[in-house]
Amino acid sequence: MVLHWMTEDFGNAGSRTHEYGSRAKRAVQRARQYLASTFNADVDELIFTSGATESNNIALLGLAPYGEESGRRHIITSAIEHKAVIEPLQHLQSRGFDVDFIEPGPTGRVSSAAVMDRLRPDTLLVSLMHVNNETGVVQPVVELAEQLRDTPTFFHVDAAQGYGKLTQDLTAPIDLISVSGHKIGAPKGVGMLVTRQTEDLDDLPLQPIMYGGGQERELRPGTLPVPLIMGLEEAAKIFHREREVWFKAAAELRSRLLSALGKTQFRLNGDQDHVVPHILNLSFEGVNAEALIVALKEQVAVATGSACTSASYTPSHVLTAMGLPKEAAKNGLRLSWFPSQTGDLDIDALVSTIAGFQSSRA
Repeated sequence: MVLHWMTEDFGNAGSRTHEYGSRAKRAVQRARQYLASTFNADVDELIFTSGATESNNIALLGLAPYGEESGRRHIITSAIEHKAVIEPLQHLQSRGFDVDFIEPGPTGRVSSAAVMDRLRPDTLLVSLMHVNNETGVVQPVVELAEQLRDTPTFFHVDAAQGYGKLTQDLTAPIDLISVSGHKIGAPKGVGMLVTRQTEDLDDLPLQPIMYGGGQERELRPGTLPVPLIMGLEEAAKIFHREREVWFKAAAELRSRLLSALGKTQFRLNGDQDHVVPHILNLSFEGVNAEALIVALKEQVAVATGSACTSASYTPSHVLTAMGLPKEAAKNGLRLSWFPSQTGDLDIDALVSTIAGFQSSRA
């Protein structure tokens, strides 16, 4: 699918003077229609981006001028958001916005009541991730969407980890939704931003953060990456078709892994009553996580946090915000797997390495 649009139908979807461009435009329109339907959104409410990081920036920074003009400079978020949300909001703080970073407590799940308690007349936006990328804990975005529905406050959800897996949640009345395609197997470098229309406004009062070309409702200029968009559509269709089978396989792998890890001493981080089946966060007693990663590198790809922060040796900001002891936060190990990987893991070998590594440091 992707190769076809890279090599055979190489038209620019913005070119209207020849059939090559027209074919690309029709293909993008079909993809947009299908992808918008997965959010129960209108076609013109979805714009293509390079991924959730760009989508987050457009949503957060794009709302800022409206907040400044209306005097609504208060934003509520959580302390466990991805850096693609935290850093734009820190930038807005430097521009005079008042940002509340709610800590979730030991469960890693933000209380919707805690969010609503912070709501003020000048609250512009609530931004809360769908699924935490480090712990896999599902946040109460559906509940919050309903509670915020009759307020003037906009609601943004970073759904990088949730789209495709818990897509039904994203049909809730959420104003802004950010998605990365590669989280469901699409090529890296493509994503989406859903910008729902509201009852009071014909469109969300977003301003562009880049200029030039006018594509994507002038919110995201630049030539559309047709092959990547086609890959995103195909990946979304595959995930929709195979989601239940994969969820079952992912849950079975999780169960077998946790059972086998009974031979080791570990702490399971995050609310296990509200968690996706394909992410585990563990702290192994008396073991330096970075050293353990090196010991495991020939068997499995693991990290101490998200890929974006895996080069850093500082304790996870997510586990720290959950109030974990310093050593447990520093030594948190994140394991996650994709549909095609559920049968590849040699659990016995993995656990044997961990147990041996742990006993050697006892």
